[in-house]
Amino acid sequence: MEILIKILQLLLSLSILVLFHEFGHFIAAKAFKVRVEKFYLFFNPWFSLFKIKIKETEYGIGWLPLGGYVKIAGMIDESMDKEQMKQPAQPWEFRTKPAWQRLIIMLGGVTVNVLLAMAIYISLLAIHGEEYLPTSEVKYGVVVDTLGYEMGLRNGDMILSVDQKPVEDFHKITETIILDEAQSIQVMREGQPVEIPIPDGLTSRLLKHQTPFISYRIPFVVGGFADDSPAKEAGILENDIIIGINEIPTPYFDQFKEKIAAFKGVKTQIMLVRNGDTLAMPVQITGQGMIGVAPVTQLDFYFTLHQRDYNFLEAIPAGVVKTFDGIGSYLKQLKLLVRPETKAYESIGSFITIGSIFPSTWDWHLFWRLTAFLSIMLAILNILPIPALDGGHVLFLLFELISGRKPSERFMEIAQLAGMIILLALFALAMGNDIMRLFR
Repeated sequence: MEILIKILQLLLSLSILVLFHEFGHFIAAKAFKVRVEKFYLFFNPWFSLFKIKIKETEYGIGWLPLGGYVKIAGMIDESMDKEQMKQPAQPWEFRTKPAWQRLIIMLGGVTVNVLLAMAIYISLLAIHGEEYLPTSEVKYGVVVDTLGYEMGLRNGDMILSVDQKPVEDFHKITETIILDEAQSIQVMREGQPVEIPIPDGLTSRLLKHQTPFISYRIPFVVGGFADDSPAKEAGILENDIIIGINEIPTPYFDQFKEKIAAFKGVKTQIMLVRNGDTLAMPVQITGQGMIGVAPVTQLDFYFTLHQRDYNFLEAIPAGVVKTFDGIGSYLKQLKLLVRPETKAYESIGSFITIGSIFPSTWDWHLFWRLTAFLSIMLAILNILPIPALDGGHVLFLLFELISGRKPSERFMEIAQLAGMIILLALFALAMGNDIMRLFR
């Protein structure tokens, strides 16, 4: 059921993005009186799930959910319709329009995707505001995994800055280190400032890392119990604060997890605080070194989250800024792909990867946030100067505007074919990466 929910969210998000993208081309073509012969959600090789013709345009739904398209008359596109191009040019065809009009038509899809992201962010900010965990609020310090330890971080370090620049949102520390190619992290350790240089080659390892290399540290406040919990049988209650094992102090959850492993199968005194009183509770530790207790996990139980609220007028500039911040962030990610030493190409994913970012339960707030991000991603990928993408057509149109010479139709056919081969190769790489990840 969880996989089905992810798939449904992915399909709905892609459908929205494709419809808006193709509508951008459609409305621009109509504005310049260019005939649009087909407008399709998803591709329709051999047959369509649905189609209807209204005036000169056939509207339909294909069966292959890898995108969509509008077929513009007099244009060499992915349909590779060479027969139409052999006919005399007509005034309502794409090829007879001035270069600047053709440029606007080709930029229509990307433009609408950016505007869609803005509209989504503006709406979300106006309705929900923006909540995040300030780095300064992570008052108990951080917990690091083996990669974080290898970098030089230690449990309890308090992050001050990255490359001497404070990172306001704690959850953006990893993104900042990767995308800004940070050289150092500044922390406070046992009351002393410490400079931690970031080792070479870390970016590729962070990109492949499956879990966060740092998280926030929390006290061990009892939030719930497992079935047959020995702690519950011993009388430990929810909201008790576990502070030690025998005489060993463990004020934080990560410390307790580390120390309890030495007491597997042993009846041990668990020290805790209840209503201001310190108690010792004898608990039979399981053979796996557990007491059957989960900590409270709600962030706002431990930290003061920062909440920014916006009225609609305030949300407009904030949404625009958020969109362009997203564009800048994604461009930095693409920059990593062209640097072989980062091995960022190994993180490229297909629809399996994209689908995995959606939650296993339906959350409309998160759905629209992810759709806005994917709209930005679709806009940037489409504007890349690869033939068969909008960016390839834009590149040739800019050449025409500057030089005054129009590329031949034969050249455009070859370029379109080459672009499709490149895209298929990238898709094969993405699918291959996804399949490899499934078997790891």
